[in-house]
Amino acid sequence: MSSDRTMTIDPAAPIDRAAPTRPNTPDRPRSRFRAPRGLTAGTLVAIALSWALYKIIPGSSLLSAQVQTGIFVGLLLLAAGSPRAKVLLARTFQRFALNPLIRLLHAIGLNPLGLAILETRGHRTGKVRRVPVGNGRKGQDFWIIAEHGTRAGYVHNIKHDPRVRVRLRLGLRYRWVDGIATVRPDDDPLARQRRIIAWHPLRALNAMYVRVWGADLLSVHVQLALPGRGTPADPRGMRVPSQPNEG
Repeated sequence: MSSDRTMTIDPAAPIDRAAPTRPNTPDRPRSRFRAPRGLTAGTLVAIALSWALYKIIPGSSLLSAQVQTGIFVGLLLLAAGSPRAKVLLARTFQRFALNPLIRLLHAIGLNPLGLAILETRGHRTGKVRRVPVGNGRKGQDFWIIAEHGTRAGYVHNIKHDPRVRVRLRLGLRYRWVDGIATVRPDDDPLARQRRIIAWHPLRALNAMYVRVWGADLLSVHVQLALPGRGTPADPRGMRVPSQPNEG
């Protein structure tokens, strides 16, 4: 006899990133020059977008498209040859150029890229650290794809203190929302990213940026304490008080 069964998918459940089993094959020498998963596809999309804009927008500079192509290819080769060097380059650019600009735009109420701000506590200094991240909210679940993996500063902070805040838009206003963050190495970041960006052009643009500038993608889950829905629990099942509001 057979019976119909209904399967419910939990959006917070990890997506298995394990590779399928393969038949026994002779061992082959593995090249050290290897691009991380997903970065090649993201680079190709970024290059295609650069040339599409050159073709579509009248008066666009050919040199600009060529320079962008060179930068994207260079970042991919750097990730394949020396991920640590790429992380250093990307973090320097983000820390001193990109992140301050995005935080300034958020402060005056502008968010053209649809990003959110993640607030953590420095695991050494205890000071508040704020960094722009992609908006991966699905109800009370907030997903982040860390482009630098375990090398990301906020990932280190979360491992030491899972209490975080996320500044995102609720209704017509931007608000700080408390949450409990968990690093999810068991989750497939590429599959998770595809679920996050579905039918969201700005999220898709951010996903492309993450893959171009990334070196080792990693999923991070934040359980949000939305108004009227209680306080989230930490990974050990204990209720955790929120961080004091600063700023």
